Amino acid sequence: MILEAVILNVKSGLEFDFEATFKKASKIISSMDGYLSHELHKCIEVQGKYLLLVKWESLESHTLGFRNSAEYQEWKKLLHHFYEPFPTVEHFEEIKI
Repeated sequence: MILEAVILNVKSGLEFDFEATFKKASKIISSMDGYLSHELHKCIEVQGKYLLLVKWESLESHTLGFRNSAEYQEWKKLLHHFYEPFPTVEHFEEIKI
């Protein structure tokens, strides 16, 4: 399992629209092969700051499967105009402790 972690900085005043649109976009990502789950968290201290966590079966499920799909084009169309600056996406693997 791979965890995708993204800090999303939403343009001021667009938070309500972003959250409503993200609910629609959630149907897109959750339909993808290799998708396991996702969560969106809103920062308490910083207005407009969100944390997106997505669990994928593999790195390729996200980087090749999702990002190379027609569904990703729709995801981009719905969400990417909300971000300033554009987010950095990072992937993590769990360390068993």
